[in-house]
Parts: sequence; structure tokens; C-alpha cells
Amino acid sequence: MTPALWPPTAQEIVFLLLSVVAVGSALLVVTTRQLVHAALWLVACFGALAGTYLVLTAEFVAWVQVLIYVGAVVVLMLFGIMLTRAPIGRTADLNSGNRVIAAIVAIATAAVLVTVVIDGFRTAYTPLEPGTGSAESLGGSIFRIWVLPFEALSILLLAALIGAIVISRTDIKGRE
Repeated sequence: MTPALWPPTAQEIVFLLLSVVAVGSALLVVTTRQLVHAALWLVACFGALAGTYLVLTAEFVAWVQVLIYVGAVVVLMLFGIMLTRAPIGRTADLNSGNRVIAAIVAIATAAVLVTVVIDGFRTAYTPLEPGTGSAESLGGSIFRIWVLPFEALSILLLAALIGAIVISRTDIKGRE
């Protein structure tokens, strides 16, 4: 028995609204000309994603999203902006002559991804039940299967922060 598609449930409406906020703020991240504003729009995007995880009853993933991505990654980005002395306000240097080509590639990529997701999950339906995103099942998945990429990402973020500090420092000897 397949579930009725209309009228949408309250969970589906909230999921849709949070998705619109996430996509809208993600677009503002890549289109704004101010780096600090881009980081703040990224916070809004990550917050909306955390809300969608809550709607999907994956509370642990939602809190990890807030603590790790909103709390740590965005702060790391803001420290990187400050330490590299990147321009805070509007800058014309960030503009490129490839905006039209980039927009065409982005729209084509989005169309392919949406088509694949719709085709792949057309018949899939999972009822939302409490506890499906439990910490036990997620922790087992992360620390059995995904531990190496997780640690590689942490090392990459640390190397990026150290690189930003080294590049921004002018008082280090041996540099021209």
C-alpha cells in the first residue's frame, strides 16, 4: 500500500520550508561579494540542514551538524579570513568573467543531480519513526566504515588553518 501524496503532512511542509531556506542561503553563500556575509549565510544553510535532520528524526546527526559544522567549520573559516587579512567589505577582485559559463555548468549539474535523485528514490518510502537516526547506529557506521575519511578531513582542515596562518604572517623569517 502506497501512502497518499496529497495533502502533505506537517513534517513534509516543514521539511520543504527548511529545504527552501537551505537552498536559498546556499545560493547566497556563492553569490555574495562579502566574505563575512558568505560565512554567515553558510551558518544559515547549516542550521536549515540541522532542522531537516530533526524533521527526519535523526537528532544526533542534527546536533553534530550544529556543533561541528556551525560551531567549528564556520569559526575556522572566519579565523582564516581574519588571519589572511582577506578583504572584509565589497571587492571587485572576486568577480570573474566566467559568470555565465559557471551558471550554465551549475544549472546543468543541478539538473543531473535532481534527475538522479528523483529516479533513484521514486519508489522509496520510509515512514518516519523515532530512533531511526540513533547515536548507536550512526556511531557504528562512522567508526567502522567512515573513520578514515573522517580523520583525513580533520587533518586537511588543520593543514588549511596552518597554511592560512603561515601565508598571512609577514614577520616569519626566510620569506621574501
